[in-house]
Amino acid sequence: MSRHTRRPHQSASRTAPRNAPDGAPRDCPCGLPAAYDACCGRLHRGEATAATPEQLMRSRFSAFAVHDDAYLLRSWHPTTRPPAIGADPALRWVRLDILGSTGGGPFHTEGTVEFRAHWAEHGRTGELHEQSRFVRHDGTWVYLDGVVSD
Repeated sequence: MSRHTRRPHQSASRTAPRNAPDGAPRDCPCGLPAAYDACCGRLHRGEATAATPEQLMRSRFSAFAVHDDAYLLRSWHPTTRPPAIGADPALRWVRLDILGSTGGGPFHTEGTVEFRAHWAEHGRTGELHEQSRFVRHDGTWVYLDGVVSD
């Protein structure tokens, strides 16, 4: 997911993950049946790295959902990374649907993930449909760029 994306006006609904007392979500926003702390939280804290482009995509979606700009920048390829994220605090990322992926295996250097990321803002809902490209950089998967579709 890039920071410069259109927001289509298509419907999407599901509630955001419940939050723990410290403000972190209990359920991982990425959609896997796991607690945030044990799922994408490990990647956000730097305790683990994504093993596949899909896992990186899920962790980046979760970073958008919890407003972890530092992780988003760390997981972005240096040639396409913006100087800052500038996320809108009113925008809530509420659900991720992975539609497909290519490459990204242990011997691959590139991979793609097609997804729909559902959002809500000021009573409006919509979705971002993107085909993201990921590459290995210094041994870890990073987001390179993406093509947004309608």
